Amino acid sequence: MKQSSSRRRRWRWALLLMPLLIAIVFASLRTPVMQGSTYSRAPSGYGAWYADIQKQAIAVKRWQRPVEELLNAPSLPKGEEVGWQGNKNPALIRQRTGGTSLTLVQIANGRDVLLPIANKDWIKQGNVVIFLGVRSPVTNAPFSSSLPSPVGAVKVETRRRYTEKISDDNILLKDAAGAVVWEEVIGQGRMISVVTPHLAANVYQNEPGNFKFLTELVTAPGNPIWIDEYSHGFRDQESIAKEKSGSLAGYLAQTSLPIVAMQALIILFVLIWEKNQRFGLSIKLQPPKLDNSEAYIQAMAGVLQKANCSDFVWETVGKAERAYVQRSLGLGIDPLEPHVIIEAWVQQTGRPAAELEDVLRQPTQKRPNRQELLTWLEKVQTLHRQLGNP
Repeated sequence: MKQSSSRRRRWRWALLLMPLLIAIVFASLRTPVMQGSTYSRAPSGYGAWYADIQKQAIAVKRWQRPVEELLNAPSLPKGEEVGWQGNKNPALIRQRTGGTSLTLVQIANGRDVLLPIANKDWIKQGNVVIFLGVRSPVTNAPFSSSLPSPVGAVKVETRRRYTEKISDDNILLKDAAGAVVWEEVIGQGRMISVVTPHLAANVYQNEPGNFKFLTELVTAPGNPIWIDEYSHGFRDQESIAKEKSGSLAGYLAQTSLPIVAMQALIILFVLIWEKNQRFGLSIKLQPPKLDNSEAYIQAMAGVLQKANCSDFVWETVGKAERAYVQRSLGLGIDPLEPHVIIEAWVQQTGRPAAELEDVLRQPTQKRPNRQELLTWLEKVQTLHRQLGNP
């Protein structure tokens, strides 16, 4: 009866906690990753740079759908527009002019590492891809550097540099440690890589060279510019509806590994809690084995302490120690005079005779006190270490 009641209580707690855990999971799925996002006003965001290029009347849009749809989208007749009403950008427009190339900007979000785009055929057609936050090796460069560029000094705060051999014509920003910004020509297009994801982040609003340098990168090709916000968690309504109606395999493919692992751990925790046992049958604890010799020594020590027999302890241990030292020095087992043992000690160890005399001496009073006995025992332990027996 008690076991059934306990099981019901565990199920009641599990049912109460499950909604909270599910809410946490879905919140983590829906929360955008603001680092590198043009919607963010935080120091790591790009809201200030995006507003700056809009003031310059530069054609730039945010992309809130899977990048593959942008790469695979057919060219539209000149001036034709296809729009989606997004939950974050109410007038998100995809505009392609016939035969016109695009510039796609991707900024690392701090969770996922940017990888080179797989569809290089799309780049060969004349499109440009700009990656900010490409993982590169750490070098001996100073963490904070001010690098010269045609548009002014660019502040870079990272020790990472691209150190592979590359033509100087393809390096757009560098120092003695390596390249910070470089490009690769692929067909008629280009792939531009930047080691730091914070090149023109909000924290550099007082560094005009940073904003101008990134603006020059994205505008130099002369293409319509798209900023990838899908990788930061922003979706238009059509993408949200498609993801909700997708299969389990599609959800797992689109969801990052840490989130899937967290969900699996939550389910596993609930199952273990419900079973109230480890992974298998419970193991009965075995009583500890008693060491009879140690128990006898501890009991005898307690009796001698209560009887205040410190002189007996000193005499008994002293005889055993003298025999031990004599054997250790190779003098046999027959009792010898203390001066013979001390002379052999000095000759074989090179240590002062006083160290052994303190151990072999008798107590100064008939019944030594506790402190005197403890001091003598410490000297005995020191002697053992000197003879190589810890």
